[in-house]
Amino acid sequence: MNFIRFSDLCASGQVAGKRVFIRADLNVPLDASGNITEDTRVRASIPCIQMALDAGAAVMVTSHLGRPVEGEFKPADSLAPVAKRLGELMQRDVPLASNWVDGVSIKPGEVVLLENCRLNKGEKKNDDALARKLAALCDIFVHDAFGTAHRAEASTYGIAQYAKVASAGPLLAAEMDAISKALTDPRRPLVAIVAGSKVSTKLTILKSLANNVDQLIVGGGIANTFMLAAGLKIGKSLAEADLLPEAKAVIEAMKARGAAVPIPVDVVTAKTFAADAQATVKAATDVADDDLILDIGPQTTAQLAAQLMAAGTIVWNGPVGVFEFEAFSHGTEGIARAIAKSSAFSIAGGGDTLAAIAKYGIEKQVDYISTGGGAFLEVLEGKTLPAFEILQKRAAG
Repeated sequence: MNFIRFSDLCASGQVAGKRVFIRADLNVPLDASGNITEDTRVRASIPCIQMALDAGAAVMVTSHLGRPVEGEFKPADSLAPVAKRLGELMQRDVPLASNWVDGVSIKPGEVVLLENCRLNKGEKKNDDALARKLAALCDIFVHDAFGTAHRAEASTYGIAQYAKVASAGPLLAAEMDAISKALTDPRRPLVAIVAGSKVSTKLTILKSLANNVDQLIVGGGIANTFMLAAGLKIGKSLAEADLLPEAKAVIEAMKARGAAVPIPVDVVTAKTFAADAQATVKAATDVADDDLILDIGPQTTAQLAAQLMAAGTIVWNGPVGVFEFEAFSHGTEGIARAIAKSSAFSIAGGGDTLAAIAKYGIEKQVDYISTGGGAFLEVLEGKTLPAFEILQKRAAG
């Protein structure tokens, strides 16, 4: 992907004395008293802000927080706790400016946080007049919020359209590089793991990947539907019988390309869905009518691990079993350990996937961990994200 990197602008001295507008993702969780309960996104945004300050820029930063009603300010929607935390982490004063659309007073070497951008009327609909006003505030626009890259809003897309220069910050650039490496020009074989409770929520992803990957590993409730499609019994396991034709179509599409959807050869079952339920390993052909399949079995785990060890690129979205319950966590752990050991380029994303990565402590062995849930899924669906599209267009123009 061809786009302007903010780091390159800084390195070449093009940022000194300039007004820089950074669209960050500071949408952090707050408790009832308005305190930040988890500050990863704030910490992740600091390198871009510091890069701009070190380059001699006058720095404006904004983000959305929650889902406020445009034009109606409520204290709960304020970025005040974020300004406080940013100041603590950067060891400097970070003032918060409200009603900033018509102008911001700021000098080089200063940083100001602009109040919740979703309070601006026309933000979500990418209002043209608002986008032009935002662009007029700066000399350089920096998009550094991958979590919003799938939305075309005034502070993510419109401003990039009209700003003198539109660039990708270090967080967004890293996502663009990793996605390009994994999906646009992958080292083969390319193996994708797509797991979750329902085929319906991941159907477009499965169809898109079926045209590109060499092995499509399905897990969780999705695997149960594929087992049904392959003629196996799944007892009372979670599945979507009405989507059997779709699952069969994915299997056939892969087969036609000489690729495969590996169907489990053994599974771990229980009679009830509970952490203390007795786990029983069974051949996939021996599932009883009153069984619940809650994980893949050791033989299947070993087969899939071997495929992952031989992969050139791995894309991982979703645990393959109920990994929150210890007795049904071994399949996901086996997959995680294989990814960690594999020499493949690996990219992972999605909330449950991140939880599994953290549980097994393999953060350093996964090459790229994507932070944008919805944006990451849309990339897997084969969609071009609005942020990527406009930044590439501006780089070309």
